[in-house]
Amino acid sequence: MKKQKRRIVGGLLVFVMCAGMSLNAGAVTIDEAEKKADELEQQRESAEAEKNELTNRLNGIIDDMNETQEKLEAKEQEIDAAEQELVQAKIDENNQYESMKKRIKFMYEGGNTQLLEVLVKSENIGDLLNKAEYVSQLSLYDRDMLTEFQNTVKEVEEKEAALKAEYEELNALQDQLSEQQAEVQELINSKEAQISDIQDEINANAETLERLKKEAEEAKRLREEQAAAAAAAAAAAAAEAEASSSGGGSSYTSASSENVVSGSGYFTHPCPGMTYQSSYFGEIREFEVGGHKGNDYAAPTGTPTYAAAAGTVVIAGWSNSAGNWVVINHGNGLVTKYMHHSSLCVSAGQYVEKGQQIGYVGSTGQSTGPHLHFQVELNGTAVSPDSYM
Repeated sequence: MKKQKRRIVGGLLVFVMCAGMSLNAGAVTIDEAEKKADELEQQRESAEAEKNELTNRLNGIIDDMNETQEKLEAKEQEIDAAEQELVQAKIDENNQYESMKKRIKFMYEGGNTQLLEVLVKSENIGDLLNKAEYVSQLSLYDRDMLTEFQNTVKEVEEKEAALKAEYEELNALQDQLSEQQAEVQELINSKEAQISDIQDEINANAETLERLKKEAEEAKRLREEQAAAAAAAAAAAAAEAEASSSGGGSSYTSASSENVVSGSGYFTHPCPGMTYQSSYFGEIREFEVGGHKGNDYAAPTGTPTYAAAAGTVVIAGWSNSAGNWVVINHGNGLVTKYMHHSSLCVSAGQYVEKGQQIGYVGSTGQSTGPHLHFQVELNGTAVSPDSYM
């Protein structure tokens, strides 16, 4: 009887001890989850700090790129100004050369008789020497002026080459900065992905921790109920043991090609195959100071362009703003410019006839679409092309 009572009470004590051990096991798991949460939060903060560093670095690169872009734009303006100086220098050189040719031709056709006649008609030896000196000075002037213009052309060409070299260096620097920007942006994207993964792991661990806490609370509640039930069962068992001597009993249950000339004006149309005129001389546009300096003729890429009048090609090459362009000196201060070609058909120094093809329409340089920019200048000042067509 007493032995049976001890067995019942012992069994209940074992049950309560096992329940306590189960609670401790649950507490260790929660501690591990909380420790992992702290570690993950430290990882996230470290990754955020690295991302902020990369962002600051990226902002510095972008600032450098903006500064370099400003320098590029300023250098483009300097190059454009140098190109205009070179055009005018070559025009002056060409004009002086033409003047020399005319004087040489006159002297050749007249021979020395006219010079001798001038000298013979001198009133005295002083007059003769003055006239001879005048002829000599005129020849020296021609040579000196041509040499001066040639030196000017060389200086401007060297200046333009130096500016373009600086422009290329700035372009290279901008490309390098772009590569750095892409690399840093890739690192930032990678860091953001890492932060996102850590945050996902933090969220998952938080859910696990919340679940464990709820399970622990539920297990604690069950253990408390089971402990209360065990105590009641122990009391019942003791009462049953006491009553067994009188024969009472009970049970317990647990439960889990060809020259093209059109019109009757001094100029022929430089692009008769145009689709439409997209811009006019003097037109005010927000990106152009002082009004548009010529006419724009929109046309499909590859449409032929022609010399508006006969003259000497002084420029046929590349410009950052005008793209592939041609400049023709027609004499008497009249110059025409043809811009944005896809390719050219003439070269500098070549003499072209009115209506002779010089290139093909394109969209090179600073252009928003295929067209020919046709510009007319008189003594260095842009004038309306319509006045000559």
